Amino acid sequence: MTGSARRRTGDSRYGERVPLVAAAVCPHPPLLVPEVAGSAAPELDDLRAACDTAVRRLLAVGPDSVVLLGTGPVTGPIRTPATGSLQPWGVDLDVPLAPGQPDRGAVLPLSLTIGAWLLTRHETPPPASTVPASTPPVGTPSTSATSNSAPPTSTPTVTAVQVAADAGPAELAVLADEVAATGERVALLVLGDGSACRGVKSPGYDDPRAVPYDQGVAAALADADLDVLLDLDPVVSAELKAAGRAPWQVLAGAARAAGGGWRGELLHHAAPYGVAYFVASWERV
Repeated sequence: MTGSARRRTGDSRYGERVPLVAAAVCPHPPLLVPEVAGSAAPELDDLRAACDTAVRRLLAVGPDSVVLLGTGPVTGPIRTPATGSLQPWGVDLDVPLAPGQPDRGAVLPLSLTIGAWLLTRHETPPPASTVPASTPPVGTPSTSATSNSAPPTSTPTVTAVQVAADAGPAELAVLADEVAATGERVALLVLGDGSACRGVKSPGYDDPRAVPYDQGVAAALADADLDVLLDLDPVVSAELKAAGRAPWQVLAGAARAAGGGWRGELLHHAAPYGVAYFVASWERV
């Protein structure tokens, strides 16, 4: 299932500046990692390939920074160095936020661990901890941003932001502004699953609201429909165990803050284990 659309998102409060230049949306099941899936790894080959396409497109726009965004225990940036682990899923594999950074440090939640793993499948940037001290962390506006700067010749830095699953509209709006103001050319890798109630064997058992909920999310991601994403009901989303609700709403808020037109393409939508997985690519138009 694919689709694309151009949508005006309103005037940017940054004037001529365009902080957010692209976004990719991917799910974060541990089974996405072949070492975790074992003999079942081929079952998610199509999903893996779609994620690779979305990340490749994200990096191809030449962002100054790539921000990983996913659910975690609290809302806010994760300082480097940071490392995720797949040990809880039976694999002795540590995944640093960026290659070459010191081991351990802060602990990445599952969503950001999978996001960092997806980046390792490509020519990934250096760790954010190696950039000059003058480079602002997530949430610190850049003072040298301009609107039509050419894609950088150097590789982007990688930072990470987690958002609490139960975060409300005001909290998400503040985080969206902070993410949008991270740097001159920001690309977002957004990690989030859809409902987990697609059938009696799903983690959340069967819920008749799950399919229409997921269909609405899929259409919104395909059309870059910010209003639909921002209007997702947090209570219904929680009842359907949709882990992506808060990250998707931060994405929509950041895209609105950036202003201009957006084109979305849905690269993958399936629910192989009773959990909806979406892969989408957004670009400015």
